[in-house]
Amino acid sequence: MTKTTSSVSFLIVVLISVSVASSNDDTFRGAVFGVNSKFSGKERSLSLFKAHDNLRHLQILASGVDLPLGGTGRPDAVGLYYAKIGIGTPPKEYYVQVDTGSDIMWINCIECRECPKRGYHGLELTLYDPEDSFTWKPVTCASGFCAEINGGAVTGCKPNASCLYTETYGDGSYSIGYFVMDVVQYDSVSGDLETKLANGSVIFGCGARQSANLGSSDEALDGILGFGKANSSIISQLASSGKVKKMFAHCLDGDNGGGIFAIGHVVQPKVNSTPLITDEPHYSANVTGIEVGTQFLNLSTNTQGSGNKRRTIIDSGTTLAYLPDAIYKPLVNEIVAAQPDLRLRTLHDQYTCFDFSGSVDDGFPVVTFYFENSLSLKVYPHDYMFAFEDSLCFGWQNNGLDSLSTSDTILLGDLVLSNKLVLYDLENQTIGWTEYNCSSTIKLRDEITGSVHLVGPHSIPSAGSRIPSRYFISLLITAILHRLIS
Repeated sequence: MTKTTSSVSFLIVVLISVSVASSNDDTFRGAVFGVNSKFSGKERSLSLFKAHDNLRHLQILASGVDLPLGGTGRPDAVGLYYAKIGIGTPPKEYYVQVDTGSDIMWINCIECRECPKRGYHGLELTLYDPEDSFTWKPVTCASGFCAEINGGAVTGCKPNASCLYTETYGDGSYSIGYFVMDVVQYDSVSGDLETKLANGSVIFGCGARQSANLGSSDEALDGILGFGKANSSIISQLASSGKVKKMFAHCLDGDNGGGIFAIGHVVQPKVNSTPLITDEPHYSANVTGIEVGTQFLNLSTNTQGSGNKRRTIIDSGTTLAYLPDAIYKPLVNEIVAAQPDLRLRTLHDQYTCFDFSGSVDDGFPVVTFYFENSLSLKVYPHDYMFAFEDSLCFGWQNNGLDSLSTSDTILLGDLVLSNKLVLYDLENQTIGWTEYNCSSTIKLRDEITGSVHLVGPHSIPSAGSRIPSRYFISLLITAILHRLIS
C-alpha cells in the first residue's frame, strides 16, 4: 500500500504502534484473529478491485502467532483479507483489514459522526469509545511515540494535548484522528492446532473522520491492521519487545478460501528467499527476468541505475498485479500469441477481455518472475485470468498510477500470491515463497520453548457472530487484577 507522509504522522491507511503488555504468562507467543476476504460472497468486479487498488496505491505500496484467514471457495474470488479482533476491557469486536503494505492501525472512533454502522457485506461495524474501556490510556503530543512518528518534538504541543494524526491520499481522501493506547485480544498458539487467550497493549489511531472509500458503507471496515516494515508496525513493535521473531508468513488459499497468517519462525515448509531492497518502505525485491511460456521479456530500461532489474513490491493488500507499460504490452501480446484467433476487447475502458470456452491452463502459458538468489514465482493462467461479464479478463493491469515512485515499478498482489506460502523475514531482510496447499498445515517453532507446533488454516464465521464470552470474562478479570496491582 503506497503512502505519503505528513509532519503530523504517518500518512498510511493504517496507523499502529504496539507496546506489548503481559499476556497470561507474560509471554507473547502468538495470536489468532478470525480473518475473511473483503470480497467474499460478492460478485467479482474488476472495477471494484481496481478502485480498491487505486486507493491502496495512493496509500502504499514471534513465535506461534496465528491469524486465521478466510475467504471464498471460488478460485475467481481474489480479494482483501480482514480480521476480527477484540479491543478494550471488556472487549468489543472490530473488523480490520490485514495488510502487509501498511505500517500501523487505525479504528473508527466514537467521534466519527459519518461512519457507517454496517460495512462490507453487511458486517456490523463498531465505533471505538475509549471511555467504555477500563484499560485505555491517552497518547499525548509530548510522548516519545508522538515524537518518533513526527521525526522530533511536536511544535506547539500543549500539556496533555492528544497526539494527532492525518492521513492524506493522492485522490484527496483522508483519515484524521488521534492516538490512544488500549488492550488488543488475540489467541496465542499453545500446541498443535491449539491456542490460548493472550493480550497486548497497542497504540493505534482513533479515527474521527474518513472520506471517500474509507467511509463507504459498501467497502468500509472498522479499520486496518498493518504488517509493514516500519518500527510502528505490529511485527516491529512485538519484535522490539523481545517476545517474537521479526518474521511472519501468509498462505492465501485461492482454491478453497481461507488460509494461514502466522507470526514466527516457519520451519516447514522450507522457503527459498531473495534479498529485500534496503532503505525501501515496502516489501520490495528485484525482478531479474520475466518468462512467458518459453519466451523471456526484455526488462531493459533507460531509468538510471535500473539496468535489467525491476523493483517489485509484494503486497498482500493489493488485489491485482500491476506492470509498467514496457512490460505489460509485450507480456499480454506473448500470452495471446498462443491463441491467434482470440479477439480482445476492452471493458470499462481499462480491462483486456475476450471469449474463451476451453481450459485456460491448456490454452495459455505460465508467467514466471525470476528474482535474485534464483528464486522464481510461477503464475498460472487460472491465477491471472478470471470471469467477468460473461468474458475472461486478464488480472494484469497497466501501471498508470502516479502514486508509485517510478513507472518502472512492478506491484504483485493477491492475484499472484495465492496458493503460495510467502515468508517475510525482517531478521535477515529477505522475502521468499513456495507453492503450497494453503488448506494444509505449516510448522512454527516456539522461540521460548524451542518446541514446534502445527498451525492450520482458518476462516472467520459469518457476519454477526460475536466474540466468545470467555474473552469478556478473562479480560475483565485481567483488568480488575491490573487495577488492584497498580
